[in-house]
Amino acid sequence: MNYSTYQGHIEVICGSMFSGKTEELLRRVKRAQIAKQKVQVFKPKIDNRYSEDHVQSHDATRISSQVISHVQEILDLVEDNTRVVGIDEAQFFSKDIVEVANKLAYRGIRVIVAALDMDFRGVPFGAIPDLLAIAEQVTKLAAVCTICGGTASRSQRIIGISDQTNNDDQILVGATESYEARCRFHHERHVTQAQSIQSTVLPTQVTHPNQASSMKEQAL
Repeated sequence: MNYSTYQGHIEVICGSMFSGKTEELLRRVKRAQIAKQKVQVFKPKIDNRYSEDHVQSHDATRISSQVISHVQEILDLVEDNTRVVGIDEAQFFSKDIVEVANKLAYRGIRVIVAALDMDFRGVPFGAIPDLLAIAEQVTKLAAVCTICGGTASRSQRIIGISDQTNNDDQILVGATESYEARCRFHHERHVTQAQSIQSTVLPTQVTHPNQASSMKEQAL
């Protein structure tokens, strides 16, 4: 079934930092606008990296949005003739995001959600796994690993040591100054950029699938 033309459902766009989640959200929203559908876009107040009242991707594509502190506000703000609701950076909302998305879908609204599916440690982020489970359509995007150029599925936090920031906080809003996209083999769960540059690869560390095969042959 083509869910893009099916009313009353949930679409989730997920992936790592710099994978194009917001860009894809905006693409779908703008197509709905071209189809003359009433659209409302929401984003969490905490995300003010580029604009206070716009959803904007890293490549500067943007669209006007409503800023909210709590996800439940969406239910009161959605107008009767709205056909499409876009929600950006959904990982910053409470677990109520699941209930809100469900209620909107049952009201016949197409709900498009963009969110990180994993935090900087590489573990599921908040209520997003639950949202993925109930969505009719899930699109997982990948970025480019800044180390090897491979497929990046994880967000590497690179801030913390030099400026004494608490590197263990799950939520740290930032862009290229705070994060890099990394593949599975170059993602370091508890290491900052400063530590990574100084460290050496130990025999127990596998940084690439080809290295794993080489190490196995050397051990035989």
